[in-house]
Amino acid sequence: MLVIGIAGGTGSGKTTVVRKIIESLPKDEVAVIPQDCYYNDNHHIPLETRLKMNYDEPAAIEWSLLADQIQQLREDKAIEMPTYDFLTCARLKETIHIEPREVVVVEGILVLTDKRLRDMMDVKVFVDADPDDRLIRVIARDVIERGRTAQMVIDRYQEVLKPMHELHIEPSKRYADLIIPQGGHNKVAIKLLTDYIRSLLPSSKR
Repeated sequence: MLVIGIAGGTGSGKTTVVRKIIESLPKDEVAVIPQDCYYNDNHHIPLETRLKMNYDEPAAIEWSLLADQIQQLREDKAIEMPTYDFLTCARLKETIHIEPREVVVVEGILVLTDKRLRDMMDVKVFVDADPDDRLIRVIARDVIERGRTAQMVIDRYQEVLKPMHELHIEPSKRYADLIIPQGGHNKVAIKLLTDYIRSLLPSSKR
């Protein structure tokens, strides 16, 4: 089993890179584990307080659960991945059943900040992108998917996303084996990555 870590700022194009990895491999050979599913279970905290919490720092993630479940997959055991509701900022009761696969992709803005998790990764990738491009993508995503206004997204970007990116996410770039500039638009770098991943798989799985 290969564990691939895909990090990068919010709106950098991580989802595009993950999709290209999936498309480059045989069907059902990739399991995707989003960091966003592992936000701490804060259902006991009042909604008004939850909405104001900082979700862009490592302390917001239950790293022990994420690392434990990656280890279970490496041991060829299925997991029940938690789910998270961004509208209420709370973990849901429902889980997603994940079977072990030849490739496990752990994706999220902070996945290279946790040493235990990094040590489980066979390949560590940082998806880089221009800050303005990332902001535009974040506005488009959060307005459509998370019910926020454009002004709410801009305010959050200035107050939380930008400083947390500079403090936690950007420094984690030094742990990457491969940095993909221009985000998901860099076809050459993505092809190099997918070709390399295929080369690490048994010949029958390529």
